[in-house]
Amino acid sequence: MKRKPPRGDAKADRRAQRRTTHPTVTDLKIIGGKFRGSKLTYAGDQRVRPMKHRVREAIFNLLGTEVANKRVFDLFAGTGALGLEALSRGAMHATFIEQHFPTARVIKKNIDQLDVGQATEIIRADTFFWVEHRLEATDSQWVVFCCPPYDFYVERQSQILSLVQTMMDRAGDQSVVCVESDERFDFGLLPEPDSWDVRNYAPAVVGIWRKEIAGA
Repeated sequence: MKRKPPRGDAKADRRAQRRTTHPTVTDLKIIGGKFRGSKLTYAGDQRVRPMKHRVREAIFNLLGTEVANKRVFDLFAGTGALGLEALSRGAMHATFIEQHFPTARVIKKNIDQLDVGQATEIIRADTFFWVEHRLEATDSQWVVFCCPPYDFYVERQSQILSLVQTMMDRAGDQSVVCVESDERFDFGLLPEPDSWDVRNYAPAVVGIWRKEIAGA
């Protein structure tokens, strides 16, 4: 007589299958500019939270031609979609900061797919440390995208505020800083709180700050 498998084995098998099954590939693409419609790689890694297409489109509609010929910093870069979107719309160069090595390889794959290696740089480092200790002040114009995991605005709020302040201080005149959070974060805590253009794209909230010419 065949023995019946112990109770609970089927559940264990299902759990093991979930652990070994590759995540579903999600449709992700460039929305506008010369690479419009180009697909980007994203395998559904839970560490990565690509910005929704409608939010990315809204941000670039707000920025308009401001990204043209500027240097872009895509902090907590994930797939690199923001920096690559900026390059598609005329940015001069994009630097991607991403600590997670497998995710950084995804960015490299997307860069290769668009053939923009000559206009990009991937920094595999902790974003907070790199900005504080490696990024130098400049007179050049930047577009900065600060889109970390939403929980950082709760768990590492002081670090986020310091990071944003540093980017604002070190960027040249006519630079732009874009911050994305969820509704748990109070944008009134940001440096120069009255200078931010804050828009709600639930569940995302986006703030854009522009650095005016000194003395203007």
